[in-house]
Amino acid sequence: MDCCIASALCCFAALCLLVHFVCFLVADADFTLLWAALVGHRPESKLKGLVVWVTGASSGIGEELAYQLAKCGSRLVLSARREDELNRVKRHCLESSNLKDGDILVLSLDLLERTSHEEKAKTAIQYFGHIDVLINNGGRSQRSLCLETNVDVYQALMELNFLGTVSITKQVLPHMTQRGTGSIVTVSSVVGLAGAPLATGYSASKHALQGFFNSLRTELTDYPRILISTVCPGPVQSQIVGNSFTEELNKPVATVGNQEHKMPTSRCVRLMLVGIANGVKEMWIAQQPFLVFYYAWQYAPTFAWSVTNMLGRKRVQNFKAGLDADSAYFSKPKTS
Repeated sequence: MDCCIASALCCFAALCLLVHFVCFLVADADFTLLWAALVGHRPESKLKGLVVWVTGASSGIGEELAYQLAKCGSRLVLSARREDELNRVKRHCLESSNLKDGDILVLSLDLLERTSHEEKAKTAIQYFGHIDVLINNGGRSQRSLCLETNVDVYQALMELNFLGTVSITKQVLPHMTQRGTGSIVTVSSVVGLAGAPLATGYSASKHALQGFFNSLRTELTDYPRILISTVCPGPVQSQIVGNSFTEELNKPVATVGNQEHKMPTSRCVRLMLVGIANGVKEMWIAQQPFLVFYYAWQYAPTFAWSVTNMLGRKRVQNFKAGLDADSAYFSKPKTS
């Protein structure tokens, strides 16, 4: 009888492992986030009526955040450098939701102009009376080899991605600690957890963000209702590659590459909103094979190094040949 019970338990355990393995093969986020998406709070109920400030809202993930938040009923502060593009995003938000004109504030913002951030934050807070959620999404990527990259590019990446984000956070955080509640959500990257060739400066800026916000989270233990969350997306369909820094500050990217293999922006943003609604502190969002890289770097770094070096070599070779560098991660490289 005991043998039968033990055998049944072994079979059940094996079945559970098999189910988890199959789920992992088709997963596009870490299991904590996917569990929240399955049984947690829905963004439509948790984010309705909240005031959300989105930086980098004129394109890509930021633009999609604006659209989905508008449909959730959130009131919005939309920021980026290009005010005309922000007005376009605002019009689309109003057309596709029940929000009124006064529910969306267009607030032009340059992350590099840190002396303006105090006034910008005051304007946003005074307009709605408070800020519930700050989403630090603004920034730029990089496509260049370290040996060919001017140090000015590295300085620009750190000034924009890291110090610009820290500056805005510093302006909003005292307001949230005074109220005792709020959420600061920062878009990092897979390269904020692991390095990647052609992105040495970008990766460094995202590693800096990870370190800053992980440390800030522990400083705020006396404020349990303030969420500090980082989002680590893998490749997502957006304009981030086309807007990347290269080896010189004002030199444009020569080859953008194909976007079809990347995660749809709408799916990435939906998972982000699920994470915000459920208080997830760190979100890993990526399709395979990138998701397995997250887990490998976390739990098997020696193995991760060998795989990363192999794929990284191919990525550099493609880049030097003028091909889509990202195609190194897929079976059929494409030119553009």
